[in-house]
Amino acid sequence: MAASTAGIALAGMSSTAWPLPARTLRFPRDHGAHSELRTEWWYITGHARSRASDGREFGFQLTFFRTRVDATQAMQSKFSAQQLIFAHAAVSDVQGQKLWHDQRIARAGFGLAFASTKDTHLKLNDWTLQRDTAGPSRYNASLPGNDFALQLQMNETQPLMLQGQNGLSRKGPEARQASYYYSHPQLNTSGKITLQGQSFDVSGKAWLDHEWSEELLHPDAQGWDWIGMNLDDGSALTAFQLRTASGGAIWDGGSFRSAKGELTVFKRGEVTFKAVRRWTSPLTQASYPVEWQVQTPTERYKVNAVIDNQELDSRASTAAVYWEGLSELIDSRGKRVGRGYLEMTGYAAALRI
Repeated sequence: MAASTAGIALAGMSSTAWPLPARTLRFPRDHGAHSELRTEWWYITGHARSRASDGREFGFQLTFFRTRVDATQAMQSKFSAQQLIFAHAAVSDVQGQKLWHDQRIARAGFGLAFASTKDTHLKLNDWTLQRDTAGPSRYNASLPGNDFALQLQMNETQPLMLQGQNGLSRKGPEARQASYYYSHPQLNTSGKITLQGQSFDVSGKAWLDHEWSEELLHPDAQGWDWIGMNLDDGSALTAFQLRTASGGAIWDGGSFRSAKGELTVFKRGEVTFKAVRRWTSPLTQASYPVEWQVQTPTERYKVNAVIDNQELDSRASTAAVYWEGLSELIDSRGKRVGRGYLEMTGYAAALRI
């Protein structure tokens, strides 16, 4: 899953969708954009530490979205907005207990904004994300934002992880509620994070999700809760639930890949999220669970937000408010076993994709 694209429903899309067929994902082609489908995102989260003696810690997130605008597809003008490109970026300053975030939006075209169909190569004005094509994957990100900047290189250490059934991930009770979805966990990360003009040379771990679909959410779905966690031993964990307005689960799933490469795909009903502690946003008054118990077939975990206030207001681009931030993963014995990101949507308002 990835940061909310709630406002995309207002971009002229029709209400019809069809079940996605099972197919073999092929690379490098499927690293690139799939402009025939409505919604797509490339989503990178991570944790990094300053190489200086202060050891300052950060969480970081960058997301590029692409959406097809149905109402303009027959237009011949180069000025028609047939594809829209959105992007979000954020830095969680653990020492300062503060979240910094920024956003962009533009129509694709004229070399100013695009999502390549050949490989991961995205541009939105001065924000870029590109995968090196030679050798193991290396993702290069450059996102200068207001009051902060990301300049990061993220290097492959493990193979891609296909989510769901060989990359086709169900998101609801109807077959059309699904996405093509793969992850690239345990990316060795290095580069610079800049906050208010102060640059930090950093190193750490990142996680990439790439997901594309025609329809994701059941009409009764209010939003979702999702975690993507890099474990310290080299394992990788994904878990999610789709919620109703009353908090019940419409659908759940995820996966666990051990450090030895053994993959377990979770079936519907095998993942549960139980809220333990909540935080109320002073901006929106939305109440978010910032501590969870998450039960999976492989382990029962606790997920703790490192900073309570990691709410992102993206109403200037995707018209959504959601919570997304650096969190710790703690096993059933009380030991911290990893770090990653928790994402929660649909708490400030119902999500529509």
